[in-house]
Amino acid sequence: MLRYQVRGENLEITQAIREYVESKVSKLEKYFADSLEANVYANAKVYKNNKKKIEITVPLKGVTLRAEETNEDLYAAVDLAVDKLERQMRKHKTKINRKGREKGFITENILTNELEGLEESSLDFGKVKQLKVEAMTRDEAVFEMELLGHDFFAFLDSNTGEISVVYKRRDTGYGVLEISK
Repeated sequence: MLRYQVRGENLEITQAIREYVESKVSKLEKYFADSLEANVYANAKVYKNNKKKIEITVPLKGVTLRAEETNEDLYAAVDLAVDKLERQMRKHKTKINRKGREKGFITENILTNELEGLEESSLDFGKVKQLKVEAMTRDEAVFEMELLGHDFFAFLDSNTGEISVVYKRRDTGYGVLEISK
């Protein structure tokens, strides 16, 4: 059973919007096991240029499905985001079924016990790198990231003494991941 949390930023969530989001996302339930218990988080925003953005997140055991879309019509953005989620589910199903055939077991349904039976060593890591993190400020880390042409950069935050990651955000600006134990 899916439980929904639909909220808006700079936008009032009407009953019509709530019902539309729930009806569209509920069509994805065919991909889940009957006993699925999950929360669906939908966040709608309106920007100054009148663009609407919808972010839909479905955290599950072993995988988090997430899609975001921006459009002038909120309903169109919901449709596009649900299409993205459906593609993610199909891709995930293909991956799980392929791994299942390689390991000698068959999966019954998408996202049902998706990672059970798979050992960590069955994942294909094409490359493993070791990092030496240096103490620096967030601004210095962003500068280093830009110099390298990367989308993210790990560093030792000189203010907190903890490992952090700066990254480029799709919309605007940068983000920081603060690692905690």
